[in-house]
Amino acid sequence: MKIYKYLITIIGVCSIIVVSFLLISSKLEVDTNKQQVEVLSFANPVSVPESVDFCGKKIYLDRIDMRERFDREINAFTYLHSTTMLMIKRANRYFPVIEPILRKNNIPDDFKYLAVIESSLNPRALSSAKAAGMWQFIPETGKKYGLEINEQVDERYHIEKATEAACRYLNDAYLNYNDWAAAAASYNAGTARISSELSNQMVDNSFDLLLVEETSRYVFRILAAKEIFKNPYKYGFVLKKEDLYPVVRTQKVKVSTTIPDLAAFAKDYGINYFQLKEFNVWLRDRSLNISDRNPKTYIIDIPVVDDLYYSSNKIQVHDRNWIVE
Repeated sequence: MKIYKYLITIIGVCSIIVVSFLLISSKLEVDTNKQQVEVLSFANPVSVPESVDFCGKKIYLDRIDMRERFDREINAFTYLHSTTMLMIKRANRYFPVIEPILRKNNIPDDFKYLAVIESSLNPRALSSAKAAGMWQFIPETGKKYGLEINEQVDERYHIEKATEAACRYLNDAYLNYNDWAAAAASYNAGTARISSELSNQMVDNSFDLLLVEETSRYVFRILAAKEIFKNPYKYGFVLKKEDLYPVVRTQKVKVSTTIPDLAAFAKDYGINYFQLKEFNVWLRDRSLNISDRNPKTYIIDIPVVDDLYYSSNKIQVHDRNWIVE
């Protein structure tokens, strides 16, 4: 008898649940008849500010084309989650290297974001057009601005030297235009192209130029990257101190004679070949040959072994705006 009562109770409860579910489902079907949900998350468009700042100059975004060009890039960076997050992590390691060089060469600090959009701050970056390194120099331009490029050494991958070369380029470009935005656009298109188009299109503002899509987007990508780096949390990037990539200290070793085997050289300093190449991407061969007829001195970075092991206690936060406490 008791079992019978239990069965009746269970059947009754189940019936109530089923009926309730059907009623709720029916209501939901009516409420969302014109708006069926296809995904489990929603994406909100990012708001566009009235203006942004670049190199101390206010760039107004009230004109339709200016607003929509910025809108495209800020939304692209916001929803390109993994790449944008990785760029912020890398910036903690590389901005401390880049910023002092920009400052020394009188280049506005905002140009560090040019390196961000060029390579995602990846020292090994190589494009389909054979532009290489964090600043993405093609061989011809790299050599013009003092970088050694051959089979065994490619200084486009040398962060400090490539940053110095980028500064020389940007200072030359600024002399042409007296405008940092135009100098930035020329980094993508070349000074000859920007100069000729300013003349041919009879305008004096690089933002007014009709250019190929890549160049037309270029400076707006810099502006959008800067906006997100100013406050990643605002755009949905929640990073903690321990998420950032730490600066790794290095010992600088001067070399003026041939190194026949870089693997053996690395072992002599207590690291392996991979670690040597990781901190000296500009070394492109297994050896480094220096002839008496062409004497040279190179500085090789040897990472401090203790810094090669992760510890959140060692991480110094370069910009507190990047993290949540």
